[in-house]
Amino acid sequence: MEPTREFQRELRRLDSTMIVIGSMIGSGIFIVSADIARTVGGPGWLLMSWVVAGVLTVIGALSYGELAGMLPRAGGQYVYLREAYNPLVAFLYGWTLFTVIQTGTIAAVAMAFAKFTAVLVPALGEDVVLFDAGLFQVTAARLVAIGSIVVLTAVNRRGLHGGRLLQNTFTLAKLAAVLGLVALGLTLAPRVPALAANLHDFWRAGQVHVSGGAVAFVPLAGLALWSALGASLVGSLFASVTWENITFTAGEVVEPRRTIPFSLGVGAGVVIAIYLLANVAYLRLLPVWGTPTAADVAGRGIQFATADRVGTAAATAMLGGPGAILMAVLVMVSTFGCNNGQILAGARVYYAMARDGLFFRRAGELNARGVPGGALVVQAVWAGLLCLSGTYGNLLDYVVFAVLIFYILTVAGLFVLRRTRPDAERPYRAFGYPVVPALYILVAAAVAVNLLITRPTYTWPGLVIVLLGLPVYFLWTRFGRRGGRTAA
Repeated sequence: MEPTREFQRELRRLDSTMIVIGSMIGSGIFIVSADIARTVGGPGWLLMSWVVAGVLTVIGALSYGELAGMLPRAGGQYVYLREAYNPLVAFLYGWTLFTVIQTGTIAAVAMAFAKFTAVLVPALGEDVVLFDAGLFQVTAARLVAIGSIVVLTAVNRRGLHGGRLLQNTFTLAKLAAVLGLVALGLTLAPRVPALAANLHDFWRAGQVHVSGGAVAFVPLAGLALWSALGASLVGSLFASVTWENITFTAGEVVEPRRTIPFSLGVGAGVVIAIYLLANVAYLRLLPVWGTPTAADVAGRGIQFATADRVGTAAATAMLGGPGAILMAVLVMVSTFGCNNGQILAGARVYYAMARDGLFFRRAGELNARGVPGGALVVQAVWAGLLCLSGTYGNLLDYVVFAVLIFYILTVAGLFVLRRTRPDAERPYRAFGYPVVPALYILVAAAVAVNLLITRPTYTWPGLVIVLLGLPVYFLWTRFGRRGGRTAA
């Protein structure tokens, strides 16, 4: 008979906070401001998109803190949904997390790592096709991406200590580099005409469309402006998600009832502050408005930064040619550390699902190092296939809406559990309850409805992916093997 194994509680406050910060900061902050600028226009509205996403993120994180203190078990958000509602709702979350959210994020971040590696080594680029099978291509960049996933999975299969050490090292290096560049952009960089132009058009709102090489500007006002602002949140929210990853690892956190709420609040708050400062630095270095055919980064502006790489354009404006190389190295460090957090945390959800009999049985077992080795392997295989398929980018677009729905359901679970378990231990209580969490639900629901209307290509496919989990759930509960719930 196989010996009983248990999670080892090794994650302290610093480790847990580094998982929150490291998982959130990937490549989004260096890219998505371009699409936001094309959607809403002026610098004021660009910053407003980040502010709204930031407020939602911090309120959500603080609300999750109560659930984390009350239910400090491996699986985190999956467990909260199961206990607040039922196993079906929890499974739909876990299904979406595995098929798209976590694995799609891992694939996309790995590809970002590979693409910026190609800046230094062009022979490893996405345009270097090694094999073409029609449905999928094997390119040098995709092999680099898969290789990075394999390496990080192997490190995490060898135990929590290695994954924790790697996470802390890369997150601290990333923080130092990002803060250094932001400080340079805010203080040491020469004052360029971009700043004056951005201040002059600070609240000029409008959408920019490119068709046949022509650029069309559509002014925005009233309801259309607020609708566009809501649509722009696709980018800022995408860059701000995955703070909940720390809840997945609750079975390995020291004093989880206090440590996880602390790391959620501090980690999310630090990242949102960095995001706002980074965008202020962008606005000091680059004009928002630009044209796609301009010869230099200033002419293209934030809206038409090459391949939407706003961070690279800002570094180039500040440091010249070496800026692009420096930013490539920074994004490589950022994405590698980000993916370590994604890989480490995601496997714990599949472990919890397997312990409920709702995922592959092997995923619910801990290896000799005290980590869910089987879950880590399954996750790596699916993420690798998404890399090869080239669909990871589209899948991530589809689930922004789905992620928001599960955030809403989880925060609403606060109200459910306050009613059904009034006497449960709650070492931390949600900030401003019930007004602030209720406000979060209302605002997030309004954003979700707006996305259904303004970004149907992002929303309806995401909803379909979630609903596809319904027949899978009923098949699994009928034919799958039932397991006992973990007490971790």
